[in-house]
Amino acid sequence: LLLLLLVFHLSLAGVVRCRNHHHRRHSSKRNRRAGNGISPALSPANGKVFDVTTFGAVGDSVADDTEAFNAAWNGACGANSGVLLAPAGYKFLVQSTIFTGPCKPGFTFQIEGTIVPPDGPESWPEDLSRRQWLVFYRANDMAIRGGGVIDGRGKKWWNLPCKPHKGGFRVDAPCDSPTAIRFFMSHRVIVEGIKIKHSPQFHVRFDDCAHVHVDSIHITSPFWSPNTDGIHLENSNFVQIYNSRISNGDDCVSIGSGTNNVDIKNVTCGSGHGISIGSLGNHNSLACASNITVRESVIKNSANGVRIKTWQGGSGQVTGVIFDGIFMENVRNPIIIDQFYCLANDCVNRTSAVSVSGVQYRRISGTYSVSAPPMHFGCSDSVPCTNVTLSDIELFPAEGSLVSDPFCWNVYGQIETPTVPPVNCVSEGCPRSFADYNAGIC
Repeated sequence: LLLLLLVFHLSLAGVVRCRNHHHRRHSSKRNRRAGNGISPALSPANGKVFDVTTFGAVGDSVADDTEAFNAAWNGACGANSGVLLAPAGYKFLVQSTIFTGPCKPGFTFQIEGTIVPPDGPESWPEDLSRRQWLVFYRANDMAIRGGGVIDGRGKKWWNLPCKPHKGGFRVDAPCDSPTAIRFFMSHRVIVEGIKIKHSPQFHVRFDDCAHVHVDSIHITSPFWSPNTDGIHLENSNFVQIYNSRISNGDDCVSIGSGTNNVDIKNVTCGSGHGISIGSLGNHNSLACASNITVRESVIKNSANGVRIKTWQGGSGQVTGVIFDGIFMENVRNPIIIDQFYCLANDCVNRTSAVSVSGVQYRRISGTYSVSAPPMHFGCSDSVPCTNVTLSDIELFPAEGSLVSDPFCWNVYGQIETPTVPPVNCVSEGCPRSFADYNAGIC
């Protein structure tokens, strides 16, 4: 309780004051999986098992097993410590469906086999949502565990004419593509051990969720697969993402508006666009994100490392961010704040912006591609970035000569230790009238 009160107090702390950083401790949890076998939750002493094959699931990737999964869900959800089991050795075809809770305490969705959707847009039923596949709604106090695979069969979706690598954003072409797993309005959720691959769009998404624990999952899709974010958070609080590997075609982890108190530790990101806060403030919207820590993680062969991206014209705040102990391997933009984020060529300059304040970069090392400066702080003309702190930064070119000219625009903060490359473009102190464009927004 004291920890939660401390975090709440910090999230409300005076962002208006310069040099006011947020220091927090995050709890950690042990991996709950039992070796390489079945979870202890399958023990009859711990609850009743509802095997989808006993409800008529065929598991040949051709027959529609949706009805069997829904029936097993209803049984397991209504039993104390119930277990829905998708057993090993089967490939279950499941249509777009919503699994609705709340369930009785201790519910586990145990995946040991493989679950697949219809194979591409042409096979997707017209009367089912093309924006989501497996949805867990109000599924409080549940866990998804196992050594199985959720395979989104995304290739045919990635090749739609509207996708960027196919010519890009054609408004006359259908473009909706499903997210593989979506949790919506769910609290105290565990996702552990499973493999998720080739999602048509985001792999895992949490909307309006709280107290989420993700541990030891493996997400993979090709580097060219569009919009295949590994884990996306929106309006979610108290999220832990630990000990996981994510290699995909977009953000490894993306943190959207309304998200607070996030702890990311020991995550390895490959290809993709790195770990991003944002994009925030699109369509002149209010966007708020706070108390976010990324630590002891690896980002390699990626377009970006740790990134904060906001649109012009938005409002709100990003505050209390710590990037600590990050190793970069051949990353194009290891450290980047971009308050001019835009997906078109004709974005108009706007006065308002999402405020970025209280960002700490500690112990960031490794190599970068020399195609761009290794550090880029592009902050709004009217709403500068403040309280940006750098310490123990050592970034070397993967090949070629050291780029000794980091980019800074309207950024204020402090360089606490000498950095490689040197950073001389961060202004000290606070900009004039800093309080005028921060107070009471979020």
